[in-house]
Amino acid sequence: MSGKVPASASGQPLPVRDVEVVAPNFKKRLSGVTSTIVQLVPKQAESLAITTVGPGLPDTLPKLRWWQVPGLLLKPRNRPFRVWHARRNPEMLAGVVLRDVFRAPLKLVFTSASQRHHTRWTRFLIKRMDRVVATSRKTASYLEVPNQVVMHGIDTTRFSPPPGPAEGAAAVGMPEGQRYVGCFGRVRHQKGTDLFVDAMIALLPERPGWSAIIAGQATQPHAAFEAGLKEKVRAAGLADRVHFVGTREDIPAWYRALSLFIAPQRWEGFGLTPLEAMATAVPVVATDVGAFSELLENSGAGTLVAVDDLGAMVAAAARYMDDDALRGRAADAALLHARSHFPLEGEAKTLNGIYEDLWRKASK
Repeated sequence: MSGKVPASASGQPLPVRDVEVVAPNFKKRLSGVTSTIVQLVPKQAESLAITTVGPGLPDTLPKLRWWQVPGLLLKPRNRPFRVWHARRNPEMLAGVVLRDVFRAPLKLVFTSASQRHHTRWTRFLIKRMDRVVATSRKTASYLEVPNQVVMHGIDTTRFSPPPGPAEGAAAVGMPEGQRYVGCFGRVRHQKGTDLFVDAMIALLPERPGWSAIIAGQATQPHAAFEAGLKEKVRAAGLADRVHFVGTREDIPAWYRALSLFIAPQRWEGFGLTPLEAMATAVPVVATDVGAFSELLENSGAGTLVAVDDLGAMVAAAARYMDDDALRGRAADAALLHARSHFPLEGEAKTLNGIYEDLWRKASK
């Protein structure tokens, strides 16, 4: 570590000259990328002078105010340049403009989670990065430039099992005497929330000891979609057993209420929810999208099913719901796998190592 690490207390403006790495966040609404920044930056800040800039982030994070941005045109106190770590196109563009137009002393790093062929504009921006990170092997296969795979990690102190088997549901006020299967994330077609609802309509009538929890926001364009799902649940006579609980700030506590997690997505960039469940010792049934296959690989933590295959999803979930011993073994395997292979500290250390490599090469 080269110098003073910016303090994050109370979100006060930070001395620009001390800042070594900037993690921009130009999207106000909560997303997977924003969640990654919120979890990762404090861990990186333990050994590096890193700050955020942009809206939609909690004040507990180290951050620059917009009026401080011109200070990035000056060389940092303890480094030959700063690192600008972008995760979206607008953030890449801002870095390019700062470096190439305003001659700011910056090196640009981009993390890609996309699993599709990039547009010409995105490829143009990526080729102007100094380093490129892919969040999975699948993502790396879509990149046309050299890259390094760094999979997301999970904060295993924040996401952890409940002290006892009966304490999870009680802590979030859910009726006791039930086991819960959950589906967490934004409520929309892309996320497969309708598949989860259809699976519950098929599974719950014959399993009176189980109920379901759907946690997540339906934004205005998807409000009718959510309303339709609630009506379908009501028509099936399950309104008292399929709980739509909306957005929850204390989401780790809601994972602790679960005995099974289903990730029914039709498309995903990376997808942290299976990993959050695994770190909470909850088995997972997930579709083969995003990084889900790589998260579950050789883990014994759950089952992968094909996208949009409701029958396979129902069958896989039924196996875990009906077999306590199988579910227990998968829960143990999930916890061990998340803690062994995906600690947040590992992701932070690897990314900080990429920055250090850039600085080291500049000093030769």
